[in-house]
Amino acid sequence: MFYPAYIHSDADGSASGFFPDVAGCFFAGDNLNEAFEDARSALTFHFETLCELGETLPTASPVEHHLQQQPEDFIGGQWLLVDINMNQFDGRAERINITLPRRLLSKIDGFVRDNPQFNNRSAFLAEAARRILHG
Repeated sequence: MFYPAYIHSDADGSASGFFPDVAGCFFAGDNLNEAFEDARSALTFHFETLCELGETLPTASPVEHHLQQQPEDFIGGQWLLVDINMNQFDGRAERINITLPRRLLSKIDGFVRDNPQFNNRSAFLAEAARRILHG
């Protein structure tokens, strides 16, 4: 899916922008290329945060929609369409088949048994993965 972003360049060559459809999502860079790269990262991080908060992800509107609604907000810059794979934000459970050493699996099962906040092995593994991936 393509999300329109609006970007301004400054006299020093730096650039910054925002996504009109995604409140609070901004990006920047020391030059246009860095700002373009930061745009996708900013959008991905913003959507991941919304998913973790249980919020609905905003839908993308065509550039023409924004130009009709608030043309005064889009003077002196340029539009960028950021392609993002929305499947990465799909929170539905998916059954997978993994292989673990028996000794490790036994430790996981013992930990889950002693820590009732984890309903099952899958809940524990998902939480462990989240902690590692999000620092």
